[in-house]
This record gives sequence, C-alpha cells and structure tokens, in this order.
Amino acid sequence: MLQEPAEGVVTAMSQALEAETVAQDLARQLIHPYLGFVLFFCSAEYDLEALGHALQQYFGGVRLVGCTSAGEITPQGYGRNCVSAVGFDHRSFSIASALVDEMDRFGLIDAQQLVERLVQDCRVNSLAPIKGHSFALTLLDGLSSREEVVLAALGAAFGSIPHFGGSAADDNHLKHTHVYYEGQFHAGAAVVVLFNTCLDFEVFSTHHMLPGSEKLVVTAVDSTSRRVYELNAEPAAAVYARLIGVSLEDLDYRVFAAHPLAVRIGEQHYVRSIQRVNADLSLSFYCAVENGIVLTAMRTGPLLPNLESLFQRLQEKLGPPLLTIGCDCFLRRLEIEEDAEAVARTSAVLRQQRVIGFNSYGEQFNGMHINQTFTGVAIGRRGHNGGH
Repeated sequence: MLQEPAEGVVTAMSQALEAETVAQDLARQLIHPYLGFVLFFCSAEYDLEALGHALQQYFGGVRLVGCTSAGEITPQGYGRNCVSAVGFDHRSFSIASALVDEMDRFGLIDAQQLVERLVQDCRVNSLAPIKGHSFALTLLDGLSSREEVVLAALGAAFGSIPHFGGSAADDNHLKHTHVYYEGQFHAGAAVVVLFNTCLDFEVFSTHHMLPGSEKLVVTAVDSTSRRVYELNAEPAAAVYARLIGVSLEDLDYRVFAAHPLAVRIGEQHYVRSIQRVNADLSLSFYCAVENGIVLTAMRTGPLLPNLESLFQRLQEKLGPPLLTIGCDCFLRRLEIEEDAEAVARTSAVLRQQRVIGFNSYGEQFNGMHINQTFTGVAIGRRGHNGGH
C-alpha cells in the first residue's frame, strides 16, 4: 500500500541489520508516485558498500543523499544502530544536490559554480522564487579537518540563502566517516543540498553552554591538524585539567563534553570541543583553532529547557512543524545518556517536533563550523501565516 504524503514529507526508519532488508523497509515506507528526494542518516556499523547498492536498487531513479552518524534521530526519537530517513514530495519541494569529492581543493570559484548549478536545477521545478524560499544543507566528512575551508567558500557563494548542516560521524569510533551520494558512500567528501519550497521555514542553532570567567590563550598550535600544544604558554592538557579540577588521567570525552572551551565572536560564544588528549599533552580539537585566540571556559546549563524554548519560539513563528531536520552534536547525546529519564524526555520532545536527523561530529550554521549545538531547519505546514 503506497503511502500518500499528507503535506509533502514522509518519514521512515529501519532497525534491520542486513543492508537489503533496510533498503526494502525504507522503500516500503517512503515510495509513492510523487517522491522526489530522500535524505537519510545511518549507523556506521552497516556494511556501507552493500547498503549503498541496495538503496540504489530499491529506489531506482529517486535521488538519495545521506551520511553516517553517531546516533540517529528517528520518527520515534533517539535511535542507535538504525537508519532514519525522510522522503520529500516534488510538488512541495524542489531539491538539487551536488558532491564535493575533493574537500581540500575546494575554493570560492568551485563554490560559486556549484551553487549556480544547484539554483538552476531547483528552478526547473518552478515552485517558488529562489530568494526567500530556499535553504541549503551540508553534510561533510567529520574527520576531514577541512570543514572550515569548504564552509567559508560555500558561505560566500550562498549569499543570502541560509544554510546549516552536520559533520558525518561513525558511532564515536573517530576512524571512518562517510557521506552518501549517487549510490556510493564517500570519504573525504561533502554533499551540498539546496531545498526550494513555498512552505515557511527557519534555519536555527542553539546550545546550552554558559560562559565562565576563566580565559585561556592558545600560545602554540598546529592549525592544520587542529592540535593545540600550549595554553597560556604551558602544556595544553595540564592547563585544561587544572582549570576544571580533574587529573590528567581522568580527561576523556565525557569531561570534554561537560567542560568545553569557546571562542567569543561579538556577543556570542561558539564552542570549540576537544576531541582527545595526545601523549605529548597536546589537545586535538573538532574545530579550527588558531594561535593567539582566546578561549573561554564554558559549563553546561540545562539542556532540555533550552531545546524546549527553541521549539516554542519556532512554533510561535511557523505553527506546528511539518518537519524539523536536526544535526545534534554527539557530545550532547552523550550528556543526555548519563540519565535514562533525560533520554526519554528528550526523545519525546524530538518526536513531538517531528525531528529527523543525526548525532554529528560538528555542526554548520551559515558558514560557521561549530560544536555542541542542536542546529537545523524547522519547516511549517502549508497554510500557516508565518514568515521567514
């Protein structure tokens, strides 16, 4: 029985272990006569080559884009070791996508040509003017260390088109992350998707971090590898451990999640999450760090109230959501998982707000690469008199 989309989107998930069964599951839930595009997020535990082939086989001519994750956000809330997906009706959404297969060689001219191509592809469907009715999604290889370069070029090329995204992850292994495009999973690559629609939407980013008074200056760094050797002219890990009051041996991802550092730009603080401690007491980061930047010590505030107030604001503007695409930092997920009740409560909110998405190794918001945020787009239902 083909599911007819009520208002332009159909969501789906599969917890099957075999690639072919996953593709069958998703096809059964998503395929209908007006299906134009599918976006999905999957655990890195799957046989990715087999999954890529099976999806292409079962979805025929429908374009699919996706990436590997560190946890999935499904129609039921948080999931693990599964695939979460959303299908878009081409009567409500005109969608174009492109692959950036060499992130390290991607510059402004490449970005301008790519965005021009996406805009032309979206115009073919002539749903709505591009300006004011379009947003873009970027899915980047989360271990490429090239996110900032790609985002700076894309940010300039997109101009007034709002954009957001997430860095592909691999279930917290930090080894191999992939994006999916045209039947294959790619490493060291990025996928850029342009959505054009008559529906109201808002691209957003929120975090629950509160600034402390302590400041650290980066005094020795290898910017290319995002490795900080010294903070305040002392070994970075020793300074950080002393600042938060733990021993060097106790530094792990849970400590990093609870005690991030951030760079202040204007009135906003943007988190720079620590990835790991190295043997020489240097710290590797998920985001770009430069010599001389001042990092502010942050602490975690209440996560769920922050999320609820975001959704309340979005609902006041857009009405009840048709769909929210969410990129949720994996460090937030780890923090929530410390408390089983928090998992259930957060899942309920995500379900209610119709969030489909994934836990990422970093988020992107209007050309910036950030950490420990919940970033995405909320799309309103047809007929609600909101604005952009």
